[in-house]
Amino acid sequence: MATTEGLHAARARGRNTRQLVHELLRSRIISLDLAPGAALSENDLAAELGVSRTPVRESLILLGEEGLVDVYPQMGTFVSRIRERDIASAQFIREALECASLGNAVDKVTEHDVSELRALLAAQNDAEQRDDAADFFRLDEEFHARLMAVGGHAEAWPVVSQAKAQLDRARRLSLPLTQQLSLLISQHTAVVDLLEQRDRDGADDALRTHLRLVFTDVETIRARHPELFSDQQAATRPRREARRRPEAPAST
Repeated sequence: MATTEGLHAARARGRNTRQLVHELLRSRIISLDLAPGAALSENDLAAELGVSRTPVRESLILLGEEGLVDVYPQMGTFVSRIRERDIASAQFIREALECASLGNAVDKVTEHDVSELRALLAAQNDAEQRDDAADFFRLDEEFHARLMAVGGHAEAWPVVSQAKAQLDRARRLSLPLTQQLSLLISQHTAVVDLLEQRDRDGADDALRTHLRLVFTDVETIRARHPELFSDQQAATRPRREARRRPEAPAST
């Protein structure tokens, strides 16, 4: 769910409006279509999405509980700025679950699993050649979800996905770097190679190295876009500003 058209189509099929609005707004925040610090108006969002204010209000409450939205009495509602403490927490959860599952995958992996993972690697290479960071992000998610499935923990991926919302905003900013895409693909390939060889320790080390790359990315992105980050553990009151997507980092 990423478009208003998709929301209305899903509503026509009987899906819950609040859930759909929440999914759409969450997707727009993570994709940076709604940038950190952007002001959010219940009235404007309801008009834009073609729904009443109630599902918008309820969705903003849920997004606040996820740390993606900050509400300031008598001032307004804003997309939260990225807090490094939240990134570290999300990374801890992600690494713990994905690496635990990978250990199981070493014992369970089949030729068919390896073939599917390599097909995803080929698709990622194609996305890099097309300079399509959005498609690469989708394929990256699919790759990690597939790794979890190989380990027998497909049902745990939604937990990982939910926990890493803050992490994903930082990753979205870093992906347009062409060299970064190449590095990520090479790291993915190393994980698959070691998994196929049933090298438990090597695969674990490769995956941890890959997942921790985000901390280097954050330093780079923060230097280029300091306005998107907050040094505070708690939210700081922002100035009202236009809702706009930040410029992607320039290729180097």
